[in-house]
Amino acid sequence: MSKYGFSKVGVEDVEMGHGGGGVLYPGLSLQDNEMRLGFLKKVYSILSMQLLLTVIVAATVVLYTPATLFLVKTPGLLLGISILPLILMCPLYAYHQKHPVNLALLGLFTVVLSLTVGISCAYTKGIIVLEALILTAAVVFSLTGYTFWAAKKGKDFSFLGPILFSSLLVIILFGFIQVFFPLGSLSTTIYGGLAALIFSGYIVYDTDNLIKRYTYDQYIWASVVLYLDILNLFLSLLQLLRGNE
Repeated sequence: MSKYGFSKVGVEDVEMGHGGGGVLYPGLSLQDNEMRLGFLKKVYSILSMQLLLTVIVAATVVLYTPATLFLVKTPGLLLGISILPLILMCPLYAYHQKHPVNLALLGLFTVVLSLTVGISCAYTKGIIVLEALILTAAVVFSLTGYTFWAAKKGKDFSFLGPILFSSLLVIILFGFIQVFFPLGSLSTTIYGGLAALIFSGYIVYDTDNLIKRYTYDQYIWASVVLYLDILNLFLSLLQLLRGNE
């Protein structure tokens, strides 16, 4: 009991519990907060491994010229590599809670996407790749930090879901138009800029979901979603910078 008549336990509950001082967002119990923190650590650990694997595979493709030439000179294989991640997402979602199948599928999914990143980087100036990498890291760290801070203050970003989904559909349609009716470097720059804004929004939206809505056994799927956000942001910035060459 303190001199003000409040027990220390009561003070700690206000400071660390529902008062929001030590929890991820207001109203989260201390027990759930501990479980959620463990979940977040697991997701970001897996995400870090995915990004590290992507750097290794992409760097190998860029630095080992025969591998790049082989992929480029084999259109069928290149098309298969482009489509395979979309196919893999189905079993990955279906088995994302089945260990160790989920990890095997996640590894294959990451390697295939890393090959496409490597090919994109191989035909881009090194300085542009470095700039895109630095910008991506800065945006991801800034938006992630902001989202955690905003969640602690009671802000909610679920309203972004429909807006971002509609914007994504528009940008995909614009991309198809670009393939069949190229509109020049200016449109490429615009496309890259808009896509970068959309995936920046997705980082905020998906991080907010990570903090509040994913169940504790959805760590694989949560890491996949954030990985795709970061990868697409990097590729969008790469395209934006390439358009300004």
